[in-house]
Amino acid sequence: MGESGQRQIARDSLFVMADLRIDGVEGEQRIRVRNLSVGGMMAECPTPVQRGQLVWTNLRNVGWIEGSVAWVQDGRFGVAFREEIDPLVVRAPLASGETTPRYVRPPLLASDPGAQRKL
Repeated sequence: MGESGQRQIARDSLFVMADLRIDGVEGEQRIRVRNLSVGGMMAECPTPVQRGQLVWTNLRNVGWIEGSVAWVQDGRFGVAFREEIDPLVVRAPLASGETTPRYVRPPLLASDPGAQRKL
């Protein structure tokens, strides 16, 4: 695919942290995702990766996605996902639940007007 063909895919520039499993490397790596599209991502990782290597990325609100390293350059690399994702889901706020820390949950007043603290 030529340069013009590669740029026809819409990319969503963002900065989000994710976990990465690299085929042949033990454990998980923390990575910075720099841009994201339905078919792949660009990221930075402290552990070197090689073109063609299988990887699994745990994206927020999506879960683990399998892909392969498409290119590597200057500490950044591209991943082509095996299946398409919705990049807007990754940008969405985390769902709030019982295990969500209080500092990231909505304020009490927004969910229960009767829960005001008396001073």
